[in-house]
Amino acid sequence: MGDKMSGKMDQAKGKLKEAAGKVTGDSEMQGEGKGQQMKGQATEAMGNARDKAGDAVDKAKGMFRGGKHDDGGR
Repeated sequence: MGDKMSGKMDQAKGKLKEAAGKVTGDSEMQGEGKGQQMKGQATEAMGNARDKAGDAVDKAKGMFRGGKHDDGGR
């Protein structure tokens, strides 16, 4: 599973855990849920950054393959 999907899953699980903690009055569970949500957000952000970096690399490769770079007439 990719980072973005894994992050979204952690966020969803964390929200459920936080809600369950609120309903039952379990502050420890609420805290765990918030922590899991934060972990999920960080994981998703890492996946987004990897995607953007990959897109930048692909774009750079395409510029050189397509002959769109200036090699000074060599």
